[in-house]
Amino acid sequence: MGNSTHERGTPGPEFLGAMTLHPLPDSVSMARRWFRKFIAPYDPACSVDDCALMISELVTNAILYGRSDDTWVVRVEWFRDGTSLRVEVHNPGFPANVRMRRPDANDAHGRGLLLVDSIADSWHSGPSRIGGTVVSFVVADAWPA
Repeated sequence: MGNSTHERGTPGPEFLGAMTLHPLPDSVSMARRWFRKFIAPYDPACSVDDCALMISELVTNAILYGRSDDTWVVRVEWFRDGTSLRVEVHNPGFPANVRMRRPDANDAHGRGLLLVDSIADSWHSGPSRIGGTVVSFVVADAWPA
């Protein structure tokens, strides 16, 4: 017998919202604005600004590193999992290419995952269930228990 991910009677993650963005620089600020607007009705106790900043970094990376021969998009989804907020950013890139860099002080880029690592309670990267790559972060205690 296999174990399920959730105990019996414990609800799974609740899908709260999503956005689909074109791989263009304007999409980064659009992602911040839309996330703030769409998360507001759920009244999270965590810093929405911190979440918007992490989304900016991950959408920027998705745009920079996403690759496809066809027209492609970046998909951002967010979920309530118990008291935690989980945000996923999907792109058609290769999961093995996601890595945290240690940029020099004068490097203009390369701090996105370092920033996510320092703010989020956890983060993950791997193959996306919709194809390509997903990078996600979790903010614990986003809602009272």
